[in-house]
Amino acid sequence: MINTMHVRDIDLNLFVVFDAIYSEGGVSRACFRLNLTQPAVSHALGRLRAMFNDPLFVRRHHVMTPTPLARQIITTVRQALNGLETTLTHTNRFDPARTPKRFVIGLRNNLEAPMLSALVNRISAVAPLVEIATVRCERNNLERELAAGTLDVAVDTLLPLSSEVRREQILTEHIAVFARRDHPALGARLDKKTYLRMEHVCVTSRRSGLSFEDFQFQRLGIQRTVRLTCQNFATACHVVSRSNMLLTASESAASVLEQPGLLQCFPCPFPISPHVNYLYWHATAEGDTPNQWLREQLRTAAALLAGSQFGRRNGRAKRRPMVGHPAPASIAAE
Repeated sequence: MINTMHVRDIDLNLFVVFDAIYSEGGVSRACFRLNLTQPAVSHALGRLRAMFNDPLFVRRHHVMTPTPLARQIITTVRQALNGLETTLTHTNRFDPARTPKRFVIGLRNNLEAPMLSALVNRISAVAPLVEIATVRCERNNLERELAAGTLDVAVDTLLPLSSEVRREQILTEHIAVFARRDHPALGARLDKKTYLRMEHVCVTSRRSGLSFEDFQFQRLGIQRTVRLTCQNFATACHVVSRSNMLLTASESAASVLEQPGLLQCFPCPFPISPHVNYLYWHATAEGDTPNQWLREQLRTAAALLAGSQFGRRNGRAKRRPMVGHPAPASIAAE
């Protein structure tokens, strides 16, 4: 059994293989990821099975499904591997111009297009070997994924996480209302009566419950007519650009359109709190040079994004200062 063994007796490369099979869902894909032959990976898996006296992975429908024991130990294994990688990184200085590196960022749908545009434009020339991957992470798994190193950083709203997760406010996005250019019912301004008379598109990933905007409208005693609910801003913007419906969203929402001029932007006629986004990373990555570099790039990208919000670029409707907002809405409404 594993509890009768000592670390000095174990080949740590076996855990690299274990992590690869777990992540890739199969031996063949793990071979490709690790640049190893299939016999070598299969042999390593056999040694792991003997070590733990457990199959660790069971083949189901052409996928290697982890056993309960494998699920139990994966977080600890990834934390240990991440710690070793951090130690090696400190020993070998990270040079973004010359060092190949893959970063994984937890990023929600509403920020992915604008944030990545600003980030990639910034780093493509100075870090040609750096790869960026964005993934959606469930909020109840965020701390675990940051600790395990499956996420390098994340950007999200304010979340109730432990002190082991570091955070800083990175971007505030004010809420605006989008309509198609030359909308027949709208003039140069959008007042409250007109807003409530119109039909609306709502963007939310929830199957039930209120969106961020409707949660705040409810607090104000307001109910709008939502005619369409969809999952992403690209869909919503395209629908709005071809209909008389309105979209209430953060100012960066229209950046997903190839032709943002198809939309016009108005200040929201009601006092809706802005989206306040935070940058998250784990305490174990606090002094990690690559992670520090990535965080700085994201700070700069967020500053560029804040300075080029759609409402400021739109010729017909400048965003007015947002004052007198209620306290930020509960994250449960998002």
